[in-house]
Amino acid sequence: MEKRIIAVNAGPRKGWNTDTLLTEAVKGAESAGAAVERFDLFQLEKYTGCISCFGCKREKFKGHCICRDGLTPVLDAVREADGLIIASPCYLSDLTASFRAFYERLVFQNLTYNRETPCCNGRLIPVLLILTSNAPDTMYAEKMQEYQQILTRFVGPAKIFICGETLQLKDYASTDWPWSMFDPEEKKARHETVFPQECRRVYELGASLLK
Repeated sequence: MEKRIIAVNAGPRKGWNTDTLLTEAVKGAESAGAAVERFDLFQLEKYTGCISCFGCKREKFKGHCICRDGLTPVLDAVREADGLIIASPCYLSDLTASFRAFYERLVFQNLTYNRETPCCNGRLIPVLLILTSNAPDTMYAEKMQEYQQILTRFVGPAKIFICGETLQLKDYASTDWPWSMFDPEEKKARHETVFPQECRRVYELGASLLK
């Protein structure tokens, strides 16, 4: 039976780093024979993070977020999937608010507050979480490990990939962007040499997700 993977883009910019890496990971998964359904969070109907209604803690709704909005089709799709790929840029030292809303509702629905069975998810699936940032790769390693641990516990065995020092603009020299913090030539050189290698690595991670 064909395996099904859900890909979730938590970034807003088409054709840039996060979008590109997610696309490569999807291509890798497809090369391994998986069918992939993709959701772009910034294009969904209105949604929120967890509203703390505790509906998912009631026995008849266990493991199901009962809040109905733009995230509902994504959560339903993940529940039936064989794997999950998520990609997000870093905003103000964390993943995007769109990611956080999805993450809260993805994880919290499986948390029971029961000592004997703290997680009610009986169908754990592999997860690949990709982060892009203009900061060095090492800056967010600890934070990503925290996400990795929680996802592994409540969604399924998770791997992380961090892409740092990303190219944010095509022309850093433009007077519209008087950013003195970055070296435009270093940014461009890294994007032309290192970024293609990172694309290949996430392609391979996508291809191996279900192995």
